Amino acid sequence: MPDTPADLSGHHMVLATDLDGTFLGGSEDARDQLYQWIQQHRDTVGLIFVTGRDPAFIRELCASGRVPWPDYVVGDVGTTIARLSPGKEVLPIPALEAHICAIWDDRGPTVRKKLDAHPGLTLQPTAFRYRVSYDLDPEKFDNSAISIVEALGADSLISDNRFFDVLPRGISKGPSLIRLLTELNVPLAKVLAAGDTLNDLSLLTTGTPAVAVGGAETGLIEALPQLKNIHRARAVGAAGIAEAIRIFDLHPHALQEA
Repeated sequence: MPDTPADLSGHHMVLATDLDGTFLGGSEDARDQLYQWIQQHRDTVGLIFVTGRDPAFIRELCASGRVPWPDYVVGDVGTTIARLSPGKEVLPIPALEAHICAIWDDRGPTVRKKLDAHPGLTLQPTAFRYRVSYDLDPEKFDNSAISIVEALGADSLISDNRFFDVLPRGISKGPSLIRLLTELNVPLAKVLAAGDTLNDLSLLTTGTPAVAVGGAETGLIEALPQLKNIHRARAVGAAGIAEAIRIFDLHPHALQEA
């Protein structure tokens, strides 16, 4: 099989979805219905994971066969832009990541040093390439960390009131997804962006049809603008995605409401 990146430009729709709480959220039945629907319509439905998770997690997640493999991945809160190889490897796309690498400029060691033992932050053990991530204790957190990160020329992002990410300035899920879609010649009107926490804000405000699934973080709901292309779903997780596909009429064979 030739190692050719997936062409999504002619698909009816592309689902660009967060994982935890969104694509992986909701009841088992709702998840299975969505996953099976995607597999049945794989020739007309593209799938991009837009997540804080890393490639290793995605490989393990999809290896069981229950969760569909994505065509592309915007991972690590937007600092990874990758495609899926025929061998099911998540392969970074150097041409799309070059600007991320340049902006980050190997800030990792400096960030870790400046935030070492900072109140309320516990360094996550994963060695991300272009980000540094912490678990956040909201009762102990000292928000001077935000100013420290800003002085280092980077961006900070708090999500779900329990994660603190340090990212290259201007880089997050939304901008990286747009860079990928532009490269793939996929019209924004064909893309459904889906998320549930504040680190999905930039994802849901790129101009595509978008859905904040039921059960989304209150901070995300409050931050989202009141626009016709942004749907606040009642249904939770995967069922909220299916609800939005129907609302926006993105596919001629949308999942029927349970």
